[in-house]
Amino acid sequence: MDNLDTILAGCRRRNRQSQEKLYRRFYPALFSLCRNFFGQEHDALTALNNGMLRVFQHVNQYDPQKGEFFNWMYTIVRNAALTLLRDRKTQCFEYEEIDDLMGFESPENPLDALTAGDIQVYLMQLPVATRRICGLFYLDGFSVKEISDALGIREGTVKWHLSESRTRLKPILEKALR
Repeated sequence: MDNLDTILAGCRRRNRQSQEKLYRRFYPALFSLCRNFFGQEHDALTALNNGMLRVFQHVNQYDPQKGEFFNWMYTIVRNAALTLLRDRKTQCFEYEEIDDLMGFESPENPLDALTAGDIQVYLMQLPVATRRICGLFYLDGFSVKEISDALGIREGTVKWHLSESRTRLKPILEKALR
């Protein structure tokens, strides 16, 4: 298998084979990321491809001194997914605006004790909107305010979806962690 530096050097030269190797190498993790945002596999693939196109276009801007390549690429693909969500104004989400009076306290991350594969299986059991918000909060580390701004919904709605995700995942996680 080619080393990542060799593949990146090829991508900088716009070598199609190197781009394909990079795409295939990180496809599972990045598709899994995009799948958390969308109910349809086609939409997740569209977001992934949009993000990878940006990666290929801006690969020269990657600076190894600032961090790992995967983290840089992951951020670009995640932002591409968020952009696709914002641009789809005709798409109907199951967001129901809720009063901001609802309390939200959860210092613990219920997903910490699981492997990435387990997390993906459990998150797929949540409704799309709840899964999306749960992933942004617990997996990607966005704040409630950041999620609210990114998705164009009220903070109370984000809090409700986080509460709903904990409520729905609690019996599943208790069973799995026994």
